[in-house]
Amino acid sequence: MTKQQRPTRRAVTISKRRRCAIARGYRSGLEVKTAQQITDAGHEVAYETDKVKYTWPKRQSTYTPDFKLPSSDGGFFYVETKGIWSTEDRQKWHLLHEQHPEIDFRLVFSNQNARLYKRSPTTYAAYCDRHNFTYANKVIPQEWLDEGKENANDAEQPHSRPPE
Repeated sequence: MTKQQRPTRRAVTISKRRRCAIARGYRSGLEVKTAQQITDAGHEVAYETDKVKYTWPKRQSTYTPDFKLPSSDGGFFYVETKGIWSTEDRQKWHLLHEQHPEIDFRLVFSNQNARLYKRSPTTYAAYCDRHNFTYANKVIPQEWLDEGKENANDAEQPHSRPPE
């Protein structure tokens, strides 16, 4: 094959925001913003630290949540950030909820009003409402960030002795 006959490769264009996210160890600009919000709220950023096993029909799979935050019950919950929420992502979300009802999974969308697909009457928000998925738009709500602080503050408070 001569040089003229070889197929030419197209240059892959990566946005400046994505390049910056990759340089910081994240996959998207939304993940960078979310990590910064978690840091600003006084939490340690636990990014993709855990793996959750689940079964995709007929095969074992693993899901790596984006962020792990402390919850009000002393446990934790996972936050997944999504720009595009594909059909495969939605199927995975259903399987995770069915197979792990004991785990609290939450979503943060870059645009909750985005449509499931072109010309779809259903937005991400409407889909989540219909299926009882917990979600937020653009940022983690302050009440989510404050959940674990109550337990952390209780643990930090020295317990005084009862009067004798």
